[in-house]
Amino acid sequence: MSEASEVSEMSGRTEGGTLYVRFLLTPMYEAALPQLMALLGEFTPQVEALPPDAALVDLRGARRYFGRSPVDLAALIRVRALALYGVECAIGAGPGPMLARMAARDAAPGVTRAVPEGPDGVRDFLADRPVAELPGIGRATARTLCEYGLDSLGKVGAAPLSTLQRLVGARAGRELREKARGIDRGTVVPNAAARSVAVERPFPRDELDPFRHRRALLSGAEELGARMRGEDQVCRTLTLTVRYADRSTTTRTRTLPEPTAHSTALTTAAYRMYEALGLQRARVRALSLRAEGLAPAEHAAHQLTFDPADEKTRRIEEVADRARAKFGPGAIVPGTLAA
Repeated sequence: MSEASEVSEMSGRTEGGTLYVRFLLTPMYEAALPQLMALLGEFTPQVEALPPDAALVDLRGARRYFGRSPVDLAALIRVRALALYGVECAIGAGPGPMLARMAARDAAPGVTRAVPEGPDGVRDFLADRPVAELPGIGRATARTLCEYGLDSLGKVGAAPLSTLQRLVGARAGRELREKARGIDRGTVVPNAAARSVAVERPFPRDELDPFRHRRALLSGAEELGARMRGEDQVCRTLTLTVRYADRSTTTRTRTLPEPTAHSTALTTAAYRMYEALGLQRARVRALSLRAEGLAPAEHAAHQLTFDPADEKTRRIEEVADRARAKFGPGAIVPGTLAA
């Protein structure tokens, strides 16, 4: 592709507009995610959900329909999300998905960071950025480029194509050069909102007792498991967030050995993440658990074991779920929680 053709294609892409919207969800507002995705759908049907709390929005049709710029539409989205659901968001606006993602990295809560329109604006936006910020560039590739002095996207974009292809390969070199010059061939692929499930356990006062911390984790894992089993879903990862008395937080995520909604497995993972933090007399204000990577339970495989205790626990869990469905969520609880 000639230099003139590249500039022409870049100009054509900047006439459109893409938003990368990240919702700043707390566990209390986790259930609002489907409604927030529906809110984006009121502006355009071209919405791609990105788990756990973000979305790409293609505004090319919406710009013509509403007669507004991407930044103006981003402001409307933020105001509606905050007014209707109490959720703040950070938004990046760019000619395409890649540039919108990169802009969102600089967007603070309540702020839209926009890539300037036009080829010159895109080049200026990319010129001084480290090569590692380009989506799809791994650490090894970034290190190789930096060793040869190509440590910024401006330098990569100005480098001869043959040089880049010798360093990273023919196809990868061509794609790298295009991206560094702001040519974004990515598209927004509409899909259903990827959900996650979260629970929070606040304490009536700042809690130092590790036993009460573990009790809260047990309660949260039991609720998460019951909710997922009730919807015939399993999760792939579990995230623990600890909020302290000074309002700071610590977050840890663990990928489970297999997708599951088994409360015992979720509790074990939560305990291990908590123990790995090594909290020493920490004043904890709240603990929250979030199950992510949800998928239909029928598509999940379970590794059979020779442990009769595990099979017995799962059968008891099924009986307990039926009892809770008939008599209420508090009909059967672990002994630790009953105490």
